[in-house]
Amino acid sequence: MHCTPKTITILGSTGSIGRQALEVCEAGGFPVYGLSAHKSEELLEQQVRRFHPQVVCISDPDHYQSFRARVADLPVKVLTGIDGLCELAGDRGAEIVLNSVMGMIGLRPTLAALDAGITLALANKETLVAGGELVMAKAREKGVKILPVDSEHSAIFQCLEGYRQCKLNKILLTASGGPFFGKTRAELESITPEMALKHPNWSMGAKITIDSSTLMNKGLEVIEAVHLFGVKPEQIEVVVHRESIVHSMVEFEDYAVLGQFGVPDMKIPIQFALTYPQRMTCPTGRLDLTKIGTLTFSKPDLDTFVSLKAALTAIGRGGLYPALLNAVNEQLVALFLQGKISFLSIGDLAMESLNLRCDGPVTLSGIQEAEAMAEAFVRQHI
Repeated sequence: MHCTPKTITILGSTGSIGRQALEVCEAGGFPVYGLSAHKSEELLEQQVRRFHPQVVCISDPDHYQSFRARVADLPVKVLTGIDGLCELAGDRGAEIVLNSVMGMIGLRPTLAALDAGITLALANKETLVAGGELVMAKAREKGVKILPVDSEHSAIFQCLEGYRQCKLNKILLTASGGPFFGKTRAELESITPEMALKHPNWSMGAKITIDSSTLMNKGLEVIEAVHLFGVKPEQIEVVVHRESIVHSMVEFEDYAVLGQFGVPDMKIPIQFALTYPQRMTCPTGRLDLTKIGTLTFSKPDLDTFVSLKAALTAIGRGGLYPALLNAVNEQLVALFLQGKISFLSIGDLAMESLNLRCDGPVTLSGIQEAEAMAEAFVRQHI
């Protein structure tokens, strides 16, 4: 089917999602209006020269001068800092902003894009985990559609299309189970960062790969789904599906279950967000169910993978607890990757952090206070 190309801005273009999004743009003929990176000067320069954006942001101010010198011969506007990232996100030169920035830095650009009335393709988990109430309220206020890029949320979104008026019983959120599925706590005591970075099905960045190995990633996706689809936490069931072929399912009032199937390739949900409501040929492989043969489903082990239990606890309490947990987890994952804490400490300390009292409304200042509380907690325990 012919699809009219939309003009795209990609925040976090040098990361895993950003690079795959540019592959989709190139294959589909989508004009690239803006790009951003944190400090990956060389790769960002290559992208600028290849895709010819009008505006680019190097968000780390320490890299601004040197990057600007790199592209001085090109007719491109260069921005920097969080203010520059927000300016780019809110620039109406783009019809869609794909936010694939990693971490809480992505919240303000998300709000900037929504404020400007620009369609948002969202791949930044932290935006909804920490500030879901803020973000969804802003989207409603501005009448802006948020298109999920995560494979699971894209699957749910696709399953619900055409059935918005039907009563939804529950969401079945699938999880690969990560590289340590079936292992006991005793077996996880000696896990190294190198072992945890080997995901069985998906190619992703380091932080999200570690989150997948602890199942925190699935917990964060539960929190996202609560906000994106307006459901209660108890309406979401996490199901371990090792083959990563069924990307998620929904059950309606009549107990009919719809699922979205596909090869485990992020280019499919990325492209759907950029082409919605249309579809087009995607630069990826086709699904052959006869080669897969068997699809399996099982319950997650919450006693071993405590990070998932922590996330479910946090969204059950609501308010600022998801923001607190997200900030604690970010720091713990970084410490694990540096070899400073054990694999099991990630989940154990994440769960312990929820003993803190973290009250107050979900505002930007409230989220910042929760982050400061998280930093103090991690400092105290490491």
